[in-house]
Amino acid sequence: MVSKKKKKKSLKKKQDIKIAKSKELDTINKKNSIAFLTAYGKQHPETVVKIKTRLGNIKIKLYKDTPLHRANFIFLTKTGYFNTTCFHRVVSGFIVQGGSSDNPFTQKARNKYQNYTLPAEILPHRKHKYGALAAAREWDDNPKKRSSAFEFYIIQSKRGSHHLDGEHTIFGEITEGFSTIDKIAKLEVDIKEWPIRDVFIEAIVLK
Repeated sequence: MVSKKKKKKSLKKKQDIKIAKSKELDTINKKNSIAFLTAYGKQHPETVVKIKTRLGNIKIKLYKDTPLHRANFIFLTKTGYFNTTCFHRVVSGFIVQGGSSDNPFTQKARNKYQNYTLPAEILPHRKHKYGALAAAREWDDNPKKRSSAFEFYIIQSKRGSHHLDGEHTIFGEITEGFSTIDKIAKLEVDIKEWPIRDVFIEAIVLK
């Protein structure tokens, strides 16, 4: 018969292991990002995310054939990163872009993860159609077209924005909430294309 003390010790060990594992899953950085996201993607196969905003909700389907970008978006959603951000760039008839803010917690998270980037997963059959979800990236000194891990954009042009095909990784699409991105696109913005009144993001993984 196991004593109460031994039971308590074994329970404590199990709790410590769980805590250690959860901390392990939160240690992505520049050096381990590919290995980390490959493993994380296997453990977290979800492909549907909802973004809630004051103007309505957006439902997103993530593509399985862009595995690193899919895993990254799920990771940042589950860790709450996107909940510190807003739609910070709006160009009516073109895109609405999210994943950044002037909230200090946003920059703190990026610094924690060493501002890692993602290798391009550009596929010829993925196009910048209305509602396409793609990763933002730096254009200067970025010959391999590596993606920002933190910022994404949604094509708001009903004709699409096909001049960007082959230039950015498209890793998902909007399935519901087209009217929401159209509402965001109509907002008044400043000279930096940032909405005068913030549209904060609340992202949750559905399935």
